[in-house]
Amino acid sequence: MPEPYETQLDMTEALAPAAGGGGPLAASGTDALRGGGPPRTRRRMPWRRQIRTGGLPGGRGLWSDAWHDLRRNPVFIVSALVILFLVTIAIWPQAIADGNPYQGNLAKAQEGPAPGHPFGFDLQGRDVYTRTVYGARASITVGICATAGAALLGSLLGGLAGFFGGWWDALLSRLADVFFGIPILLGGLVFLSVVTSGSVWPVVGFIVLLGWPQISRIARGSVVTVKQHDYVQAARALGAGSGRTLLRHIAPNAVAPVIVVATIALGTYIALEATLSFLGVGLKPPTVSWGIDISSASAQIRNAPHMLLWPAGALSVTVLAFIMLGDAVRDALDPRLR
Repeated sequence: MPEPYETQLDMTEALAPAAGGGGPLAASGTDALRGGGPPRTRRRMPWRRQIRTGGLPGGRGLWSDAWHDLRRNPVFIVSALVILFLVTIAIWPQAIADGNPYQGNLAKAQEGPAPGHPFGFDLQGRDVYTRTVYGARASITVGICATAGAALLGSLLGGLAGFFGGWWDALLSRLADVFFGIPILLGGLVFLSVVTSGSVWPVVGFIVLLGWPQISRIARGSVVTVKQHDYVQAARALGAGSGRTLLRHIAPNAVAPVIVVATIALGTYIALEATLSFLGVGLKPPTVSWGIDISSASAQIRNAPHMLLWPAGALSVTVLAFIMLGDAVRDALDPRLR
């Protein structure tokens, strides 16, 4: 037995010629005058395939079309290669730095570049090159974990608010407004000043706590827009429940703006961690961090500028790479920019 959706299309096609005054027999007669044979039938794709391909046979979906554009975008290629290199040295810093970031020689304190030590030495005679390489681990870990946590929490709360609406939407919107009213840098100074641990997890928890409202608003607006589309209404008419409609039809089509915002926010979170560590409330020694090294070198910028330039340059390149990647992803996923 055909599905109800197909039956409705068949009935519409059978009645359409009758409304024009000829009916099905008149259509058959016209076909016979044109060359005979049975009336031609139009082959239709299943409605699920129409949703995936945009209603065109062989058409590309949003993700395949975005990937097609990204592969030809030099900004995406360069930023992706830089990020891949940074993630690699964060996981395996020994690949390019065989020294010990904690071992120092006070006799070489503040000395400039030397054979085997291209970036020179810091205040305690530690190799700046080795510490710059090892500092990528803390910054990348904070950025990725904080972005993943904020994206998951914000997408969940914002998606539920946009889908169900009513009092749930009002409650979560007012809760997000409360967190939006807290300046993130001032909140970090207050929140992290009472935390004695100098590891990455208190910093990650703080960024997730104040970072989810932004993604929540993006997710809510995207879900509200997507749930008005015809294919969502068709799924509900065919008997799909709320959970299936949200997970199978709304979430895959509403997640693109969240990915764009999260990718750009990742670079911002790395810069925020370095700022908090520079102010002395983020990561603390003995953790190796670019923010900590910049803080200790800032007082000696005139005597030994190499101590500040290399970790600051690595931080700038990392933040710029993630922002460029987010811009490229935005250009590929936003149909209005095509």
